[in-house]
Amino acid sequence: MSTEIKVPVLPESVTDATVAAWHKKPGDSVSRDENLLDLETDKVVLEVPSPIDGVLQKITRETGETVTSGELLGVLEEAGPADAEKSGGGAADGVTDESTPPEPATQAAEAVPARDEAETRAGPEPVLSPAARRLAEEDGTDVSGLSGSGRGGRITKADVLRQVRRQPAAGTRPEERVRMTRLRARIAERMKEAQNTAAILSSFNEIDLKAVMDLRGKYKQAFEETHGVKLGLMSFFVRAVCEALNKHPVVNASLEGEEIVYHGYQDIGIAVSTERGLLVPVLRDAGQMTLAEIEHGIREFAVSARDGTIALEDLQGGTFTITNGGTFGSLLSTPLLNPPQSAILGMHAIKERPVVVDGEVRVRPMMYVALSYDHRLIDGKDAVLFLVAVKEALEDPARMLLNL
Repeated sequence: MSTEIKVPVLPESVTDATVAAWHKKPGDSVSRDENLLDLETDKVVLEVPSPIDGVLQKITRETGETVTSGELLGVLEEAGPADAEKSGGGAADGVTDESTPPEPATQAAEAVPARDEAETRAGPEPVLSPAARRLAEEDGTDVSGLSGSGRGGRITKADVLRQVRRQPAAGTRPEERVRMTRLRARIAERMKEAQNTAAILSSFNEIDLKAVMDLRGKYKQAFEETHGVKLGLMSFFVRAVCEALNKHPVVNASLEGEEIVYHGYQDIGIAVSTERGLLVPVLRDAGQMTLAEIEHGIREFAVSARDGTIALEDLQGGTFTITNGGTFGSLLSTPLLNPPQSAILGMHAIKERPVVVDGEVRVRPMMYVALSYDHRLIDGKDAVLFLVAVKEALEDPARMLLNL
């Protein structure tokens, strides 16, 4: 009996998807729930599992084609007795006719352990991310001997690129031409939209993080033992931002037509860099969360975003965004808005610098911060006062944590 493989119902606001990669070809046997292909949307990669045990009969939509919900992707043929006999050998294989010479049976029996031994030596097939698999197929790169740098030994696109660069043809100047992913295209579209629509201006300040660093150093072990998660720097910034947004609600607002929408809650987007591009999962009601809850949320989002398993609803909405270029060594930058939000905070690298404290020059861990904002909605005064509120909260974190 034939079973159709169709595009699953796509998440709300997603109109279509691209066939990123088929993991089976016509004639291949498949098991129930085994991943047949990947579909790439603007934000996430969706896996399409096999609904039955069977054989892939045909593919109707090839890699690179655009598809919509319910569209036919291919056809499966349900596994029958003949297929089971082929895969399992069947009881009849062990019966021989008296007139049949024993040599062929003996040879067949000896061939089985030889095949098993070869399969044992070969080891399991390496696990590739969708982007890595697509690149390896396009370039014909052998990944059998690669060691993955991703989570659980997963081979990433960067691993495949390194392998490609190791084997250039002698005397050539290699080039690589890779089609832009849907996510990268969507990021480009949104960033250009932000530049074309909003009147973007940036304001800067610097923060002395000694008090936060001392607090983390004193309690990080007890915090991890109690809450099962490390006490990071981002949770302090999220709390400080939420406090500053309460004092300056226009920075948390958005512009819709000729109306200003003031949000009475703080849904904070945390920018996460992945091999597919930048994703911004959202911490809902971050202003009501403890430091431990914030750290758990950030860790779970970071893992699922980098593994490609994050849900689309976790990437939607948000009233304000924080991005940390300091993790890559950035000293100062002007981040672009994440529409329809009106402001974004850029964190940067912590550097020890001489500063004047109580009339004396001291060395302190300092960070430059930048606020990019839509000047159509937010005045310079509001932007500067918001940054000052963030600075004050982080330079005296005890008052912030005690709600003073």
